[in-house]
Amino acid sequence: MLNMLRKKAQSPLIQGLVLLIAVVFIFWGVGSNLNQNRNAIAVVNGAEISLQDFQRNYEQAVERFRQQFGGQLPPGLLEGAGLKQQVLNQMIRSELIRQGGGKMGIQISDAAVQREIEKIDAFRENGHFDVQRYSQVLGRNRLTPVAFEKGLRSDLLTRRVEKLVGSFAVVPDSEVQAWIDFANEELRVSYLGLSSEDFRDKVKVDDADLAAWFEQHRDAYKSEPAIRVRYLFFPFTADEAAITVTDDEVRARYEADRARYEEPEKRHARHILFQVTATDSDAARAEKKKKAEEVLALARKGGDFAGLARKYSEGPSRKKGGDLGFFTRRSMVKPFADAVFSMQPGTVSGIVETPFGYHIIKLEEVRPARVRPLEEVRSEITAELQREKAAGLTFKRATRAYEEIMRTGSLDKYGRQKGAEKVEETDFFTRSNPPAGITANRDFLARAFALQKGELSSLVRLDKGYAIIFVEDVRPPEVPALDKVRDRVVADYRKDQAVRLAREAAEKLLQEAREKGSLAAVHKELAASAYVKRSAAATSVDPPAPVIQDAFALAGDAKLPEQPVDVANTFYVYEVLDRRPGRADEKTDRKKIAGRLMASLRNRLVSDWLTRLQADSEIWINSEYLK
Repeated sequence: MLNMLRKKAQSPLIQGLVLLIAVVFIFWGVGSNLNQNRNAIAVVNGAEISLQDFQRNYEQAVERFRQQFGGQLPPGLLEGAGLKQQVLNQMIRSELIRQGGGKMGIQISDAAVQREIEKIDAFRENGHFDVQRYSQVLGRNRLTPVAFEKGLRSDLLTRRVEKLVGSFAVVPDSEVQAWIDFANEELRVSYLGLSSEDFRDKVKVDDADLAAWFEQHRDAYKSEPAIRVRYLFFPFTADEAAITVTDDEVRARYEADRARYEEPEKRHARHILFQVTATDSDAARAEKKKKAEEVLALARKGGDFAGLARKYSEGPSRKKGGDLGFFTRRSMVKPFADAVFSMQPGTVSGIVETPFGYHIIKLEEVRPARVRPLEEVRSEITAELQREKAAGLTFKRATRAYEEIMRTGSLDKYGRQKGAEKVEETDFFTRSNPPAGITANRDFLARAFALQKGELSSLVRLDKGYAIIFVEDVRPPEVPALDKVRDRVVADYRKDQAVRLAREAAEKLLQEAREKGSLAAVHKELAASAYVKRSAAATSVDPPAPVIQDAFALAGDAKLPEQPVDVANTFYVYEVLDRRPGRADEKTDRKKIAGRLMASLRNRLVSDWLTRLQADSEIWINSEYLK
């Protein structure tokens, strides 16, 4: 429908229809008709999930994604992630939990919801819940108290139901011990890696074979589609000069967003690091700790801490005398943060162990927590309010231009009018190599490359304004002749065939090892690993982690793998030399392990309970809204 409207923009009937649609969108808001539609997007055992609730949850999910990607979403991300379906599945899950909880007699009172709201820091003023701040914060997030409290009630119910269902979980001590034994099992392997790089010179390039290979892989050499566009751009900055922001508006925004200007306590420290890894032996770790204790003694005798760090530290801050600058508690791993935030300026810590190794820390300075005063952030808030207000004016300006394009029948005719916005033009460009400027914007490219030749876009919201795009011409992708890309094809062919040769050589070596009963019997120059725990397999470097993981996965008393292990086109063959029960580390925390196993079992119980609920439920989904 949209394609037909854009392509037939010259028709007076279509122009009138589009103008009518545009007026409705401008004055009533795109999507407002949907917001008033009480049709359900799903029905769970007779209980409706309204389209309005779904839209609100979906918009919140989109906003979370947008924040994760710095404000702009990569093209196709939401569709690829199936976000609409994810949101609906979560809402159906919540409804099933609500119904299941009701059958179990679990209810969430208004008083419980109120107590939970009063605990939320964002709604507190001077340590106490503030109704006005509550309304302001919800308003800024486009939420009503009714909608927010409904969601909070659902969250509380979910927590209680999951706690009750999970309470049936029991993890016996024997299971905890079995897991510890399993994680600490050790093995040692001999191994050999055959890199494809070593086989490149053995690849012979025959013209017939190359041509046949090119035919099989021709799509890899296909050029990108290219487009030539004309467009209008309406920058927000053009309207900001006309915006006036009052002191009252600035103060109101500051009070509503006070939490944004809270700065947590920061501390400035130096450290000396003695690195250890999970794969280091107990002896190696003990040696590092002994060295750390020797340097600690020097520091406590008044030695220059920065000088000691430059001499002994193994961390990246060594060249700066161990200086870590100012940081918050959350920015450091817990053992390190706990030590630093319990110290006084000028003092030196004891030995602090973290996953990175052993640290000696000196606290230099403390910067207390504070709320940035209004005067310090006034210019930021003023600029923010100007941008927000300007966006509205820019939208109206862009909309008037869009209506005029529809009325005149084309972007060309609009551009020839006196006082019209300047129509910009480009030469042909691809998505990966756009012209500099606004045309390089992700949203601009996504919309432009979604249009067909001769199509006009609707208003495109960009980070710096609005655009209207017309695709003048399209150059479809094409496969070049072999002689045009021969050098590239030859290089790719060599690489591909070298991988094949390396794999075949490794498979042959493994087959001979099986026939002779040992890898050592067919190849004398093998490397051998130290004993490696199953729990440390993921961090193994020599041999690479996938080799160790594959070795632990061998069944029974098997010594050789079924296939070589491919690690970045290096094919490893190995033989298990020995397996033995590992000794649990002295610091193995049985309580934490039992807790993790318990949490896993509880989640599994809740998941099984929900699966059963869903199987016994009547669920209808309006799939049209998920397209």
